[in-house]
Amino acid sequence: MRIDIEDLHVDYAGRTVVAGAHLVAAEGEITGLVGPNGSGKSTLLRTVYRHLRPSAGRVLLDGADLRALSPTESARHVAALPQERGGDFELTVREVVAMGRTPYKRAFAGEDDADRDIVARALADVGMDRHSGRRFTALSGGERQRVLLARAFAQDPDVLVLDEPTNHLDIRHQVELLALLRARRRTTLVSLHDLNAAASVCDRLHVLHAGTVVASGPPREVLTPALVAEVFGVRATVVDHPLTGDPLIAFDHQGPAGTGTAGDT
Repeated sequence: MRIDIEDLHVDYAGRTVVAGAHLVAAEGEITGLVGPNGSGKSTLLRTVYRHLRPSAGRVLLDGADLRALSPTESARHVAALPQERGGDFELTVREVVAMGRTPYKRAFAGEDDADRDIVARALADVGMDRHSGRRFTALSGGERQRVLLARAFAQDPDVLVLDEPTNHLDIRHQVELLALLRARRRTTLVSLHDLNAAASVCDRLHVLHAGTVVASGPPREVLTPALVAEVFGVRATVVDHPLTGDPLIAFDHQGPAGTGTAGDT
C-alpha cells in the first residue's frame, strides 16, 4: 500500500509544527524523513499512525483518507514504532510481541497456530527469540527497542511507521535492523538522524526543515553538500562508500558551516 500526505498542517502546544507538507511513501519502498531536531519529523509520523489529528490536510492510504477507517482497521494496515515507548509492561517479551495480533482478534479470543507462528517469526527476526520468557521491564533499552519492533512486525501491517528505530541499538543491531527493513520491502516511512544510515537504507528521502519539506528525491540527489550546510548547518562532502557504493556523507567536525574554520576555501 502507498501513503500520500497532502498539504499537511499540524498544530501542537499552541504552535504550527508542520506546515503544508506534501510527500509520498511508495508501495514497497523505504521512505526516509531527515532533518534537524524540531523540524517536524516525529509530529508528521504521529499523524500517520493517528496519534495526532492534523489541523489541515490529509493522510491517504491507497487513496482512502486514513481518518475514515476505524481504529481496528487502521491498525491492520499501519503499525508504528514511536519514540514514546509507553509504560513499562509487566509482561514477558513474548506477551508484548503478541499484542501485535490484537487488531485481528475478537474480544477474549485466544491465540491460534497462525498467531503463534507470526509471533515466533517476529521474535526471531529481531534476535529476541531466546529471550521470549524474560520480563520486558528487565531488558536494556536496545533490547526493548527490538521487542517493540517485533510487536510491529507481528501486527503484519501493509505500512510500517518507524520513528528513530535505531535509537538505543549498538552498531551491529543497527546494521541488522536496516538490513531487515531492506529485505522485507514493506512500505516503510522512517525517520532517521543518521544521514549515512538514511542514504544506505532509503529509496527516497524527504528533508524537513522548520516544519516544511524542502527537498525530496533519491538520497544521492538530495544529500548534497549545499543542502547539508543549509539545513543542518555543517560542512560536508559526499563520496561513494568504499564497501557499498552508497552515498557517504563525511562531515567537517572542526566547526559548523560558515564559521571560517581551518580548511575553508
